[in-house]
Amino acid sequence: MNNNFREMQENPFWRSQPQFPSFQKLSTDIHVDVAVVGGGISGITTAYLLAKEGLSVALLEADTILNGTTGHTTAKITAQHNLIYNELIQHIGEEKARFYYEANHEALQFIEKMIQKNEIQCDFSREDSYLYCTSAQSSEQLYQEFKAYEKLSIRGELVEKLPLAIPISSALVMQNQAQFHPVLYLLHMIDLFIKAGGCVYEHTVAIDIQEGSHPRVITKDGPAVICNYVVSCSHFPFYDKGLFFTKMYAERSYVLGIKTKQPFPGGMYLSIDEPVRSLRFTPLNGERLVIVGGESHKTGQGIDTAVHYEALQAFADDVLGIESIQYKWSAQDLQTLDKIPYIGAMSSENPNIFVATGYKKWGMTTGTAAALLIQDLIMERSNPYRDLFTPSRFLADPSIKHFLMTNGDVAKHLIEGKLEFPLREPEDLMNEEGSVVRFNGKRAGAYRDCEGKLHIVDTTCTHLGCELEWNDGDSTWDCPCHGSRFSTDGDVVEGPAIKPLDKLT
Repeated sequence: MNNNFREMQENPFWRSQPQFPSFQKLSTDIHVDVAVVGGGISGITTAYLLAKEGLSVALLEADTILNGTTGHTTAKITAQHNLIYNELIQHIGEEKARFYYEANHEALQFIEKMIQKNEIQCDFSREDSYLYCTSAQSSEQLYQEFKAYEKLSIRGELVEKLPLAIPISSALVMQNQAQFHPVLYLLHMIDLFIKAGGCVYEHTVAIDIQEGSHPRVITKDGPAVICNYVVSCSHFPFYDKGLFFTKMYAERSYVLGIKTKQPFPGGMYLSIDEPVRSLRFTPLNGERLVIVGGESHKTGQGIDTAVHYEALQAFADDVLGIESIQYKWSAQDLQTLDKIPYIGAMSSENPNIFVATGYKKWGMTTGTAAALLIQDLIMERSNPYRDLFTPSRFLADPSIKHFLMTNGDVAKHLIEGKLEFPLREPEDLMNEEGSVVRFNGKRAGAYRDCEGKLHIVDTTCTHLGCELEWNDGDSTWDCPCHGSRFSTDGDVVEGPAIKPLDKLT
């Protein structure tokens, strides 16, 4: 295990984790009512809700349950998703903008009720959520967002000071939001799912769907799940008939968990200025560990990862003073063209295949909203949020503009990668160093592990052929076009790629 992955696994969201026996791997064809693919919050919650409806449900996880982004999340549960409501009013109107708020607000209430009803110990606490800025121009943006709150009957308040010692121009607070320990919550949800009759299959990689009235989910090793409904809740849809790779892009961001010299007053804070900074806390051993995040960039297009962590460290030290840095990790989030997740039937031709993706950085809330919506769709109940989140939507503004920008950027990196001629040789690398190199006269990716062994792979992404870049912070090969990520041995870490890289040594 490399040091960076160990740091992610040892972050506070993995502490005191209850242990379940290992779930079995799918070894033969099975028949169920619903196949749910993906063990994050949307997949687990969807599986639980449908099992409670009396349906037979199989939950498929490519790795080990809760061993992905969900385990590393900052775990906010909030309907305050940066500056969004004024923009939504402009693009989709007040009614749908209000629906966006209500869907996320109801998700927060659902989580809280589940915690209370089942006495789940997961550090749940109600916290005020702040957007803040440091310039007059940004203050006007906050004011317009506040006016949007008023139009939509969202409780909020403009303030001139924060509980934190950060000099600001203004801030917009949405009161009574929440945070929790996501892994502890979801492990209890898995337990409830199993008690409701559900089955979990780990190390079961779904790679395709054979469509029809009884679709078959095909797995990497051959066995299939024959069902009435498929729900794709994997981070990136494993079955991409909706061409989601053209309608989303991946962003990486970075997080430090620190002990501070100054006490943290509580609350959740997000700057709207660049560079974006986020602060909140999590209880840890009777203290408040402060979670400092930011430094977002498109996957595969960032500077040296160490620079991102250094910038966060300087900010945290300035605001609160650093006693010690306990943890650091990074996360990947998918951004949609219009900032609204894709939740619902993948296409009109396949109304029994559902997808839930594109949560930006708000996966705890919108992932839960997705589960509640998909539950209603499968049970054929009306839901006011169906049209808002439907994956088949395409808004003329801003979708066309962002579509052209996103895919223009893809074309740029596709061409640049093919023209690059690396100067380094594999023999140049030190232990635990990776780089694009020249190998047998061609572009390749090399990594020398802690024992001095070289791992050389073809750097052509197996998704659509873009050339990968080395991510030093996470020791992965990242695609600048669509966000796929691969291990040093070429195994898929993040989709949309399904096939591993070719190993050259």
